[in-house]
Amino acid sequence: MSFLPKLTQFVDNHQEEYIEALRQWVAVESDSSDITKRPELHRMMDMTAEKLRLMGGKVELVDIGKQELTNGDVISLPKVVTAQFGNDPSKDTVCVYGHVDVQPAKIEDGWATDPYNLTDINGNLYGRGASDNKAPVLAWIHAVEAYQALNIDLPVNVKFLIEGMEETGSNGLDAMIMAQRETFFSDVDYIVISDCGWLSKRPALTYGTRGNCYFFAEIEGPKQDLHSGVYGGTVIEPMTDLIGILDTLISPSGTILIPGIREAVAPFSDEEWKMYQDIEFDIENYKEKIGISQLMYSNKVDLLAHRWRYPTLSIHGIEGAFSAPGSKTVIPAKVTAKFSIRQVPNMDPAVVKKQVTDYLHSVFAKRKSPNKLKVTMIIGAKPWLADTQHTLYEAGKAAVKRVFNMEPDLIREGGTIPIARTFQDVTGKSIIMLPIGGFDDGLHSQNEKMSR
Repeated sequence: MSFLPKLTQFVDNHQEEYIEALRQWVAVESDSSDITKRPELHRMMDMTAEKLRLMGGKVELVDIGKQELTNGDVISLPKVVTAQFGNDPSKDTVCVYGHVDVQPAKIEDGWATDPYNLTDINGNLYGRGASDNKAPVLAWIHAVEAYQALNIDLPVNVKFLIEGMEETGSNGLDAMIMAQRETFFSDVDYIVISDCGWLSKRPALTYGTRGNCYFFAEIEGPKQDLHSGVYGGTVIEPMTDLIGILDTLISPSGTILIPGIREAVAPFSDEEWKMYQDIEFDIENYKEKIGISQLMYSNKVDLLAHRWRYPTLSIHGIEGAFSAPGSKTVIPAKVTAKFSIRQVPNMDPAVVKKQVTDYLHSVFAKRKSPNKLKVTMIIGAKPWLADTQHTLYEAGKAAVKRVFNMEPDLIREGGTIPIARTFQDVTGKSIIMLPIGGFDDGLHSQNEKMSR
């Protein structure tokens, strides 16, 4: 490792170039949830491919098919970028996964700066996608580029797989990974994902994520919206039914009330409790960051356990209700609630789907309502868990200690990164999540940033 000081100096000397590259990428509004931005998403994938191509990588833009919209229209999914640097059979091959699509962002949402104009304030680089996930992707690319510029042999063969639909469920990617299991992935030994962040100011390695079962519960009544003054008191309103059944999903203390959910959760071992006890986490800072005075739990272990390794149920919103400002006196004919259950080992999405559907129909039947209930699960992503004693994690710990001169925290993510489980199930390869982002980066939120 005698070349490391030289490599570090090179990186320090070129940081303005790296930030300019991030500025160009952040300027692309690659919002995968907005179909009107699809041309920008295609442009983002082309820019990614071109950057890797200019470095001499063996680059492909892989067509992963079409996306059918709710109105029946069909549009192209953004192509997946793959690239390869080195094919020395005597070396291990590491595949780096990342994505370059982003969550929606508008300055009127509460941003202090233009979300698509990277802004440096006191060493923090603000912009949508800065931390999730454009800067981490660029960090890996620039690392390879630095080795090349100094004519230092890469210690491993490096492959990249970069997609553009992660924020909306990675449409088409599972099938692509399955199709390339015996080709692109045939010589891959390890997979690295940097689509996550530290928990505190202490560096971290991530070894688990929760899954996600996302539901629509739709209640339909009259054939059209009605005036509440004319029809109120004579019809059984869909919104009243919907609020009634939603109230049976979770208790005020956060307990999921659907039978079978809590019983399926993997037991909390003494060893796991000890790991949580040793993790650096400031509860007061956590409360201050999100602007609340009280949390569900008052001690660190309980809080982290319910954030990472227990299931949670969140209600996200109701469609069909008039959301425009002002006093509206409409009885909606049809309303749809959106809610999700973050699931953990040993829960299974297919089982959760049946448990939720059966439960809601049984609760609804007790109301004896003439309205119709339809329950649909639109996402069924499984949780992922790695072995922290694996060679890959030992290498990760050694790397963090070399750079930061401290042991990393071993943490889990409360969110879902479905592709980790897909990689594990389809390729059988070992996976590590190596965060390149701070605990206060504001992923998916206003004023998202990456530290310079």
